[in-house]
Amino acid sequence: MNKIQRLSEGTINRIAAGEVVERPASVVKELVENALDAAATDIEIIATGGGLDLIRIVDNGHGMSADDLELAIERHATSKLKSDDLLDINTLGFRGEALPSIGSVARLTIATRIANSDSGHAIAVDGGRTSAIKPAGLDFGTRIEVANLFYKTPARLKFMKTERSENNAIIDVVKRLAMANPQTRFRLVAGEREVFDLIAQNGDTQGKLARLRDVMGDEFSDNAVVVDLMREGVALSGFAALPTLNRANSTQQFLFVNNRPVKDKQLTGAVRGAYMDFLARNRHPLVVLFINIGTALVDVNVHPAKAEVRFRDAGLIRGLIVSGLRRALDAAGHRASTTVADATVSAFTMPASPYRTTPQDYVHEQSYAGGLSDAHETFNAPLQPMSVRAEEASETNDPDLQTQPLGAARALLHENFIIAQTKDGLVIVDQHAAHERLVYEAMKETHGQNGIERQPLLIPEVVNLDPAAVASLSDRSDELAQFGLALEAFGDDAIIVRETPAILGEFDIQSLIKDLADDLEDLSATESLKQRIDHVLATMACYGSVRSGRLLKVEEMNALLRQMEKTPHSGQCNHGRPTYVELKLADIERLFGRR
Repeated sequence: MNKIQRLSEGTINRIAAGEVVERPASVVKELVENALDAAATDIEIIATGGGLDLIRIVDNGHGMSADDLELAIERHATSKLKSDDLLDINTLGFRGEALPSIGSVARLTIATRIANSDSGHAIAVDGGRTSAIKPAGLDFGTRIEVANLFYKTPARLKFMKTERSENNAIIDVVKRLAMANPQTRFRLVAGEREVFDLIAQNGDTQGKLARLRDVMGDEFSDNAVVVDLMREGVALSGFAALPTLNRANSTQQFLFVNNRPVKDKQLTGAVRGAYMDFLARNRHPLVVLFINIGTALVDVNVHPAKAEVRFRDAGLIRGLIVSGLRRALDAAGHRASTTVADATVSAFTMPASPYRTTPQDYVHEQSYAGGLSDAHETFNAPLQPMSVRAEEASETNDPDLQTQPLGAARALLHENFIIAQTKDGLVIVDQHAAHERLVYEAMKETHGQNGIERQPLLIPEVVNLDPAAVASLSDRSDELAQFGLALEAFGDDAIIVRETPAILGEFDIQSLIKDLADDLEDLSATESLKQRIDHVLATMACYGSVRSGRLLKVEEMNALLRQMEKTPHSGQCNHGRPTYVELKLADIERLFGRR
């Protein structure tokens, strides 16, 4: 007996099924991709029992003839390749194994009809056994049913999760495909519930954003900026949320290569790098990005489920993502996400009123109480901070300042929060966080141009540190000198600082040097030079900013507001927290039950 034996056709199919059909969501992905490749503009997906009992997918694509249908359930037969070049792939499903693999572990039925044909045709594959083709009555397109998934491989059923988990996986798959194909209607029913019915949209920017609003909600679409960049024939498009709208994980990052949903660590790493200046390390941005690239420059056949891709020039793609996101966020200026105001209003706990207002007596109440929108016309007595002199008060009433995006400074609360009045609401600014961002952006700009100007200390500062920290700082003294910080070792356990960045003015040198020593210890050798530079600049900017507790004059507060308006990214501090909250009059009226 030979040691090496040929596997049976059924065993080969079940092995292929193990690669392609991991769970019900895998079946849905393969079949919906086939429908999209067939130019379907209307796709309905129904799943019961988490997709294990039944998956039904109906589309209005171009359908198949009887001859094509017979070939479709054979292994290594496909309509997706125009030649033997496996790098020239312009479709989603292309392996030629999905249908026979599914049919080997389930009860598969396919009914299909070509437009303008007299009738349709149907075929069934039951655990690998194929029936004869029969006539079928249906509209043009294709209807596929997959029943009793894995009944031929019951051991696989033990690895399935709960019905809810399997449904969630199906929802995630369909959601990603719907995001990439706004021109197609998607209806999904999971169990007894219609998850969504997404109407077809235009394929332009507004149509794509409308589809994303339907899938991801108003929160994303209201706070997303357009990403659009092309470099060396590779196009990047999509949408990115403002940094102040972020999450504790990366589940709201969606990446597509030639409209194929992918999960790629390299691409998500590029996204993280683009937002590095704006978010703390444990926070993640929300993005939807589409990369369109020539088929010869990307290999989509490196993963059985086509979830990963390999680029010929990975550095080009990373740079494209980082540059595209940075450019889009720069264009957002000082904007902060609308969710900041929503969270502020939600944070207020309204006391229960002992009175009840009915529609009938509301008119009477208006006659003597009025809403805030009415009251501010007759009562305009600005609250002045204690540091404001009488002759300065008139500046705060300048109506021209109220028309500016961040308004006119009115008061300073708790020695840190600037209150500004706009033409239709108010703005609350965290002066320390805002100025920290302004200093950081200024330091980045001067460092990138002519270097940061240094100021010599009349009396050099000696900072005592442990020997390891002294060694770390002195080893990077040339690099730190580029940031305007001239220092050197002063024995084994001290650093002497001779010059500091002029932009920082007077600050706590001891604390800065100690923080820099800690930061340099945390930075890994694998991080890029730019990452290290930005990290050092962010640490230094914190010490050059207006500290909490400093009483600003009115002109200083207004100068800060004007500088914020013209500085990119000033809507969030260096850690992704908002630097200001804007409340419209409608928001304020909600706080008082007026709306």
